[in-house]
Amino acid sequence: MKIIKTALAAATIALAVPAAPAFAQEFPLEAGEYAQFNGIYVTDGGDYKYAEWLAGEWKNFQDYALSQGWITGYKIFYNVNPRDGEPTMYLMTSFASMPDAAEQERRNNAFDAWAKKSTEQQIAESGNRAEYRTFKSSLLLQEYTPR
Repeated sequence: MKIIKTALAAATIALAVPAAPAFAQEFPLEAGEYAQFNGIYVTDGGDYKYAEWLAGEWKNFQDYALSQGWITGYKIFYNVNPRDGEPTMYLMTSFASMPDAAEQERRNNAFDAWAKKSTEQQIAESGNRAEYRTFKSSLLLQEYTPR
């Protein structure tokens, strides 16, 4: 009797569940890398000083992150025809995936050791650049391509 009840219950459930399609339709776009764009406003007369920092220290930072596999590339884009209030330039960094909190902490510690600077020193130096640049915005995009 127990076997019959179990079989009857299984048959009832099987009838209640609609048949799944033979295959699920694949989304027509495939997710790819992320790109972080930071909008920077450079004050009048500050272009050369900021360009020196970008070509030196910033490039070194990016090359280190690239060598560690944390990023896949970086670029500098000048806004050729900025409208009122738009950034002068965009600093772009691309990467394959977002690190979790533990991985981000590990990266921060590795970077501090490599840079031979504490977080406090790095923040102070960033503030010193406020003389000729202002961080205006940040945009995180993810690339999608047709399958």
